[in-house]
Amino acid sequence: MGAVTVTRDSGLVDGGLWFRLEEPSAVSAVRHAAQDLGAEVGLDANQVGGLGILATELASNLVKHADDGRLLVRPVRSGDLAGVELVAVDAGPGMGDVTRSARDGHSTAGTLGIGLGAIARQAGWLDMSSFAGRGTVSVAQVWPGPAPAPARAAAVSRAMSGEEVCGDGYATRAADGHTQVLVCDGLGHGPLAAAATAAVVQAFHTAPAGPPAAVVEHLHRSVRHTRGAAVAVAQLDDEQVRYAGLGNVSGFLVDDTTRRGLVSLPGIAGHQRRAVREFSYPASPGALLVMHSDGVVDRWSLDDYPGLRGRSPQVIAATLVRDAGVRRDDACVLVARAGR
Repeated sequence: MGAVTVTRDSGLVDGGLWFRLEEPSAVSAVRHAAQDLGAEVGLDANQVGGLGILATELASNLVKHADDGRLLVRPVRSGDLAGVELVAVDAGPGMGDVTRSARDGHSTAGTLGIGLGAIARQAGWLDMSSFAGRGTVSVAQVWPGPAPAPARAAAVSRAMSGEEVCGDGYATRAADGHTQVLVCDGLGHGPLAAAATAAVVQAFHTAPAGPPAAVVEHLHRSVRHTRGAAVAVAQLDDEQVRYAGLGNVSGFLVDDTTRRGLVSLPGIAGHQRRAVREFSYPASPGALLVMHSDGVVDRWSLDDYPGLRGRSPQVIAATLVRDAGVRRDDACVLVARAGR
């Protein structure tokens, strides 16, 4: 199927699939992938059917209306619950009024205009951001029951052009009542980089509870059998962020007025490092922690996207991957809300 380009998103331990949508024939591939994943995570037949409608509408919108449309199908978890998340991203033309475009009957392509309305009805949770001339990001979830509370932290990763697997990764965990997050960048790209990232993610989930510096030390000791990775771990406390990193993973705290860079030290987890140091930063309520690999240029500014700071972490992360990610490298962005 020449119109469908599929790459694996290795940012999750159990993976996800990116689809590039250029022709109508690609829509069925997205629908089948979503429904197969829905059945795999335990959705019932009615929910799988609704998920198929949701995937079809999102994918069809990309084919009909969008430039450079791409859609990620991946599992999503909250405690013991498992669902399916669809992340649709395009580079334009965008919508000036998302609310008006979501009303049944509104159409820009001579169709019945029920696509966004159907998406909202089928999704258990939906968030969207769109800017005229720049494009749209939509994130929809389907769960076996009522949607859980939105995630405090989420990330999006994608492989470099020409690669089937992504060497960048991320993870979140609860440790002694604190939320800890990880971004890692396996050296190079392709399967060996992805293997290094998978080892880092596994070691992060099994690391003893401790502050970020101790977790980074654990990661360094645990992945010596791999080619190594740049890593950064952050802990979200009530009024501060604690941060430790080795290598070229970037971290920033963003609030209404400032964007503050966080310090990572030179090194490669699993191979060479100086003594790991941890830094603490005050975090105002509502501030955003943004972490990303070096496949994302750091010249982005959330001020360029009015209202985006208030959207979900998934929408913010996908927007930054789209606009600041480079195609000659893997890219990963994690976004988390600081404070309570």
